[in-house]
Amino acid sequence: MKKLLIFFYLAVILSCENEKIQLTNGIYRATLKVNDTLNLPFNFEVTSPKTLKIFNADEVILVDEVVYENDSVYIKMPVFEGFLAAKISNDNNLIGLFINKTLNRKVPFKATFENNMRFEINTEPSKLNISGNWETVFSPNNEEDRYLAKGIFKQMGKKVSGTFRTTTGDYRFLDGIVEGNELKLSTFDGSHAFLFTAKITDSVMQGMFYSGNHWSEPFVAKRNEFFELPDENQLTFLKEGYDRIDFSFPDASGELISISDNRFKNKVVVVQIMGTWCPNCLDESKFYSEFYKKNKSKDIEFIALAFEYSKTSEMAFKNMLRLKETVGIEYPILLAQYGSSNKKQAQEKLPMLNHVLSYPTTIYIDKKGKVRKIHTGFNGPATGEKYTEFKKEFNQFIHGLLNE
Repeated sequence: MKKLLIFFYLAVILSCENEKIQLTNGIYRATLKVNDTLNLPFNFEVTSPKTLKIFNADEVILVDEVVYENDSVYIKMPVFEGFLAAKISNDNNLIGLFINKTLNRKVPFKATFENNMRFEINTEPSKLNISGNWETVFSPNNEEDRYLAKGIFKQMGKKVSGTFRTTTGDYRFLDGIVEGNELKLSTFDGSHAFLFTAKITDSVMQGMFYSGNHWSEPFVAKRNEFFELPDENQLTFLKEGYDRIDFSFPDASGELISISDNRFKNKVVVVQIMGTWCPNCLDESKFYSEFYKKNKSKDIEFIALAFEYSKTSEMAFKNMLRLKETVGIEYPILLAQYGSSNKKQAQEKLPMLNHVLSYPTTIYIDKKGKVRKIHTGFNGPATGEKYTEFKKEFNQFIHGLLNE
């Protein structure tokens, strides 16, 4: 009798386990609630109960950290701290939150099964085409917050893709539509949750930029095929009297690594100022990691200096290791700062610089230990031709230093 009871209980447990609600394979339309009237949409495809793909224009983000608990699912984004937590309904829809614990941010989240539409589209044909370059000013009426950008867009029918480049990086893969005289663009990558809306004419757009539900600012733009941002190689520089940099910071094992260590002597050194929370830094890290793997037999070294907003060094090191493992980074990442990504505090760690204007920033050092160039920001894959130009310039400059 006791054996029969044990068998019965095991059967019930296994039956419950088999009936556990999981994500159903297929396309979902997700929205993050920006405010009472606006939602930020994106699409994802569940390919198995524990894997999915998030889509932003040409970008496909592979997610393989999906955990279930009772009727809920927890979707951890690659590299970044943010995660989606939601309950799964019987009709395969989701309702929950996008959460970043360190920044104490929560954004209401929903997802509808078998819906591949990003922005809702009516049957009215588009009367405008915004393909081309747009000279853009964000926060145009606020001198303190005002900054320049370059909008780069391609439009096919109603569908639009592209990005805004700034002096400190780009807003990555934006995906959206033009309908009537209205532009809508969005992106979601686990760190960025961006929505752009604008009213447009053939040559002018006026709009708003929303970052999650915690930040918004206006922008204005005008067509200008010849507009260029300031030279990224002239924005950050060494203060007068300096021709080199110096630092010592720990890696995840606690080892203190200095730029003056023997491993860096008589070599070209690329120093990357970055943060694991920064999507532009992730794009740059992928490029640098691939370059280093192909060229590490030469006289070249890379070092990343991480400026982390994680509240503890333990969490910062954990995020650094996660980045290394996810991307396959073989060069050292050092913890330069935790508890804040404040740029003024970052500059105090590297007092020879005039400022730290952007994450990422790259410092190029020749075989004699002298700083030869400092590049602010990063033109990632979403910038198209600019990314191609950057890769060509990077290769030429590095190989020029190696041949000296």
